[in-house]
Amino acid sequence: MTRDVIKRYTNGEVTVIWQPSLCVHSAICFHGMPEVFDPRRRPWVVLVGHATDAIIRQVEECPSGALSCERVGGAV
Repeated sequence: MTRDVIKRYTNGEVTVIWQPSLCVHSAICFHGMPEVFDPRRRPWVVLVGHATDAIIRQVEECPSGALSCERVGGAV
């Protein structure tokens, strides 16, 4: 993948931003919230129907910074 690829996923309350060039594939997101982050699925991030605060806490565990998030209408 190129360094310029940036994917965005939203549930209307928060947008998760994934920068694949930074990802170290630790799978911490998958193990923490497999119902939201599942690399076997396309799209691999599905936020709808899941608690925004829990999603934000999980994104903050990303060791590489490949995942980040922002609240819709403002920064997290």
